Amino acid sequence: MKRRTLPVAAALAATAALLLTACGSGDDKASDKDKIAGADQGTKTPTASASASGAPAEDKPDGVDVSLPKDMDLTMVFDWDKPKDKNEAAATADAANFLRAIYRGIDKRSTKDAALAAYATGDGLHYAQVQINDWIKGGWTATGTERHYDLSTRSTTNSQAVEVAFCVDSSKFYGKEIKTGKVLKTKPSLADFDYFKIVMVKLPTADDLWQASKVYVQTKAAKCQ
Repeated sequence: MKRRTLPVAAALAATAALLLTACGSGDDKASDKDKIAGADQGTKTPTASASASGAPAEDKPDGVDVSLPKDMDLTMVFDWDKPKDKNEAAATADAANFLRAIYRGIDKRSTKDAALAAYATGDGLHYAQVQINDWIKGGWTATGTERHYDLSTRSTTNSQAVEVAFCVDSSKFYGKEIKTGKVLKTKPSLADFDYFKIVMVKLPTADDLWQASKVYVQTKAAKCQ
């Protein structure tokens, strides 16, 4: 991703990348299987209804449109195999939907999109709202390709929370000024690589719907290069 073209103050608040800072710590040390950080975060039933759209069925899991707007010219690649465990597979799919929801919010210039209400709760929702609002304030949208890879998952023993961890390569992902259309680019660097951990919690009132409750990010992640 292209961060360094922005003023330092703005870059620290929100850059042309999806995630600079996390609501939690950046510590990526593994914890015990039964002690996934943030796994006790409560879920919240989505309150926003999905509006009708022409999106194909595969873009509307759980009846919510998570398709990326064409005018963004953004491609999100999830380069990993589907986990064998049913819950971990569902949580991983909805972690990807959570990220798509953030970009939909950026494009729509709103934190009220139905997709965000469906796939985020608690600190995860707050995190997404902060990201979207910072992009709105900066006058930016996104373009290019963002690749997600090296997936790992682990569940709590009660199967109500799943930690979804992965790398992100944003070397071909850029911010773009909405008013001028200028694409913000810098030379490729370690700053293009981040390591994510998203704690997904199962929504009790829905089948196979998982919400992001915590987001942890390690920036400049050398292990992702």
